[in-house]
Amino acid sequence: MSDPVLDISNLSKSFGALRATDDVSLTLMPGEIHAIIGPNGAGKSTLIKQICGNLRSDAGRVHLMGRDVSSFSTQARANAGLARTFQISELAMEDSVLENVVLGAIGAEARPWRFWRKALDTPALVERADAALDRVGLQGARDVICANLSHGQRRQLEVAVALTLAPKAFVMDEPMAGLGAEGSKTLTGFLDSLRDEAPILLVEHDMDAVFALADRISVLVYGKIIATGTVDDIRSSAVVRDAYLGEEA
Repeated sequence: MSDPVLDISNLSKSFGALRATDDVSLTLMPGEIHAIIGPNGAGKSTLIKQICGNLRSDAGRVHLMGRDVSSFSTQARANAGLARTFQISELAMEDSVLENVVLGAIGAEARPWRFWRKALDTPALVERADAALDRVGLQGARDVICANLSHGQRRQLEVAVALTLAPKAFVMDEPMAGLGAEGSKTLTGFLDSLRDEAPILLVEHDMDAVFALADRISVLVYGKIIATGTVDDIRSSAVVRDAYLGEEA
């Protein structure tokens, strides 16, 4: 059996008396999409921040490809191969599609660039960016200003930026947010193909997308994982139905 790409063990975080995450453990296996679902306020955003290094845990460890990255900064985890996309886009809206991806490629170089726009004249960086844009289907939009992209195209651009890091794993925070039915369907198909690049830890409220994509689902309620299993396991769980899914199951 393969070893986990991402191994999260016993993560906990409290804010005063509030236990936002409570002894959370889960794994992400090669080629897998593992979805985390749960109601608003369940602790999903806190958990993602702990995994990606934006928030220091009170307890627990994060291992990436067998390496303990628990003490790493967000940037160091990204450089190690943990690629995150956001619920709220953090793209540079005034820059072109190519410029956004070159910025990601600069980060992958793990060395300082005093004048980053000179990077646009660096063939290796532009080639890396172009390869990522081609992978997500945005090569024809490389000169378009990011603000002029559709919402779905911005999601694809975020993935292109992440791809420049040659990621070992993706952590995606509600990629379907703000997309209509057609956009969600398109992005679902794209994410399904992306698992060949790297496995995906997916936080998502769109249950149609979750049920279509996930190999495993973990249900987070009040900071605790109450169930982990296949789509069928989660659909048929009375505990999950009562705590979260209700009629959606």
